[in-house]
Amino acid sequence: METRPRKTLILGLGNTILKDDGIGIYVVREIEKHLRDPNVVVKEASLGGLELLELMKGYDHLILIDAMQTGEHEVGTLIKLRAEDLKGGSAMSRHQVSFSDALELGRRLNMDLPEKIDIYGIEVMDIYTLEESCTPEVRARIPAIVDDIIQEWKRDSSM
Repeated sequence: METRPRKTLILGLGNTILKDDGIGIYVVREIEKHLRDPNVVVKEASLGGLELLELMKGYDHLILIDAMQTGEHEVGTLIKLRAEDLKGGSAMSRHQVSFSDALELGRRLNMDLPEKIDIYGIEVMDIYTLEESCTPEVRARIPAIVDDIIQEWKRDSSM
């Protein structure tokens, strides 16, 4: 029995004109520079909730990266989350319905959604100022964040 290669979507969320809110997009742009796997697709989006379902269709693995502002972590900290963690209070849930609710709905509708979902939130400082760059504190962490995500993905892929 022949198995098809596992298709992965690396999706960066955010708005690059709102200072740190663009961190998910800036991170996936850097990740893309390191990729050589034809089964991995990198996309950027400035949406959330139900709209994400359409982007996720047809992939086996989703790596989702977005800004988060909890005040509980040092700015620039990378936090691994589960869909259930995003019931509210996240930049990933402020669009219409929460990510976890959208995912549950998509699965109930038998959409072809990823079985494996890795969510990374990056603690940010400023998501309201109109400026097309991150704060220096967040920008300085991008190379380490990219490396951490790539290393974890490689570990998971080799299992």
